[in-house]
Amino acid sequence: MKYLALLRGVNVSGHNMIKMEDLKTAIEAIWFTNVETYIQSGNVFVEADLESSFSVGFKIKQEIYKTFGYEVPVIVIGKQDLELCLTNNPFLKEKDVDTKKLYVGFLSKELNSNAINELKISQFKPDEAVMDGNRIFIKYHIGAGKTRLDQKYIEKKLNVVATIRNWNTVNKLLEMFE
Repeated sequence: MKYLALLRGVNVSGHNMIKMEDLKTAIEAIWFTNVETYIQSGNVFVEADLESSFSVGFKIKQEIYKTFGYEVPVIVIGKQDLELCLTNNPFLKEKDVDTKKLYVGFLSKELNSNAINELKISQFKPDEAVMDGNRIFIKYHIGAGKTRLDQKYIEKKLNVVATIRNWNTVNKLLEMFE
């Protein structure tokens, strides 16, 4: 079965620096096959006989710690998760939406739609966010680097692990699943 492991906090602002070639080698050493990485921010495709995305993520997390000494959260998703990003993103229905302002936050567990209230989105206006199970669709007014509605805030308020990808990356990752 093919999985996509989304690593949080790898190669960001000089922290948890891992060359993707070295990461690929480490993951292949734990018997995952067809390992492929995309850009330096920790997007890794693997094939595994494991039936559980949790098991895949746990093994990758363990190997990263063992090999590189970094405690890196890992969220593992499937092709269907990325397809749902395309079909369920409410911001795509807006006329003339600027896709450069769209992001998807992938969460470690599924939450109900009321969990969005915990984020108190109104304090971040004009930024917007909509909850969808284990995803948060985000539209940043100015940009991801200039908002307080970031991964750390989302994790703290919702008590989850989160990792955020821009819309172009989400689309490219879906293409790579094909």
